[in-house]
Amino acid sequence: MDLIDELKAFVATAQTGSFTAAAGQLGVSNRLTSKYVAELEARLGVRLLQRTTRKVGLTPAGEDLLARAPALLDDLDALIGDVSEGSRGFAGVIRVSASVTFGEIWVAGMLERFGRAHPALSFDLRLNDRHVDLAAEGIDVAFRLGRTETQSLKARKLGSFRSVLVASPDYLARRGTPQVPADLALHDCIIDTNRRTPRRWVLGPESAAEAVTVQGRFQVNSARAAVDLAAKGLGIAYAPRFVLGATLAAGQVVRLLPDQPGETSPLSAVYLEGRVLPRKIRALIDFAAEDLRAADIL
Repeated sequence: MDLIDELKAFVATAQTGSFTAAAGQLGVSNRLTSKYVAELEARLGVRLLQRTTRKVGLTPAGEDLLARAPALLDDLDALIGDVSEGSRGFAGVIRVSASVTFGEIWVAGMLERFGRAHPALSFDLRLNDRHVDLAAEGIDVAFRLGRTETQSLKARKLGSFRSVLVASPDYLARRGTPQVPADLALHDCIIDTNRRTPRRWVLGPESAAEAVTVQGRFQVNSARAAVDLAAKGLGIAYAPRFVLGATLAAGQVVRLLPDQPGETSPLSAVYLEGRVLPRKIRALIDFAAEDLRAADIL
């Protein structure tokens, strides 16, 4: 058996917790995946996995190997990719993570545009509003909104997005238009629970920012849903500019307190610290930075 295939089978099984899931990830049979791992254990003379009827777990030796094998495989893939891609272009799969709304609004289209020039590439886009474990889920690059504090990750800032206050003309006709940030405490506000401080909205220049505690009947874990509710006249939403799109252009919502800038947060491409970044991932990140500037959505 080939050592590289054995290591790939072990890593996939350890990360997914089952031979079946690992086989699906690798595109081989369940039986072959199990055989590769058994051959690796025989080669090393140590048990790497504890097998039960429902799942597999790591032995201490397996934990040690899992801590180092993914980086080794990444480095090998990068080396082979750099040599081969220099002559025939990028190929293989790029696994990408992003939040649901931002992924739907921009990341999916950006990958399609990048893919036009690289027809041998495939993309696995996984949308989730939680920050996924890049190593455990085999993610090559994640596009993240807000600050990334995980020490095992490197981040390249692509830009900053600003939050904007909006409400429908119908709501404002019924309830009046806020004139200063403090007025928000008297209004129905739609709470986006994905925000770092959902009920504490900060507005104004950084040197004189004002925080307002807001209340409302509706809370959702989606900025897009918050804007949709605001467009229906149900309250005021505080959402990133990239979410507003056609809703603002069509006049379904209007911007409030335009002289009071909203909070800004970084948008970054993040990837694992300590790994050699393959050329195709570097190229994707470079393309994303240019594409984002052209999109003008931040």
